[in-house]
Amino acid sequence: MAGYRKLGRTSDQRKALLRGQVTALIANGKIVTTEAKAKEIRRIVEPLIAMAVREKDNYEEVTVKAKVARKDKDGKRVKEVVDGKKVTVYDEVEKTIKKDKPSRLHARREMLKVLYPVKESVPGKKKAAKEVDLVNKLFTEIAPKYENRKGGYTRIIKIGLRKGDAAMEVLMELV
Repeated sequence: MAGYRKLGRTSDQRKALLRGQVTALIANGKIVTTEAKAKEIRRIVEPLIAMAVREKDNYEEVTVKAKVARKDKDGKRVKEVVDGKKVTVYDEVEKTIKKDKPSRLHARREMLKVLYPVKESVPGKKKAAKEVDLVNKLFTEIAPKYENRKGGYTRIIKIGLRKGDAAMEVLMELV
């Protein structure tokens, strides 16, 4: 007997389907799917969230110096003429950044193996889309909610039978 549900698909189709569903669940907080798919998705999502909870504070803050282009009141770069050429003026700024420790970096890479990149559309602009960092969302938004919880991060609520094939539909959400 197999240790997982095959969902009537080949292995590459099944992996792509589950990755897409896991990505949608983390991005939106809830999805509607069949019961069998939801139970498989749960097997992937729960360890990801547990990993995020375990590694959420495992970083160090480092102060670095960076060159940043000087901008005018309109947000455009300030340019100076040097030796007959227009050159952008840079200011040196100190920034504090979060530097992952090795175990958190490993967790981040393991999450990136599962999650697809997501683009969020900007309202009012047709072609403008902003890249959403789901791994960062796991560490900063989702993990703090569950830091005192010992598992059981998802909930499956039965909705009823689907009209076309009478498959049990469920609402899967993050608790």
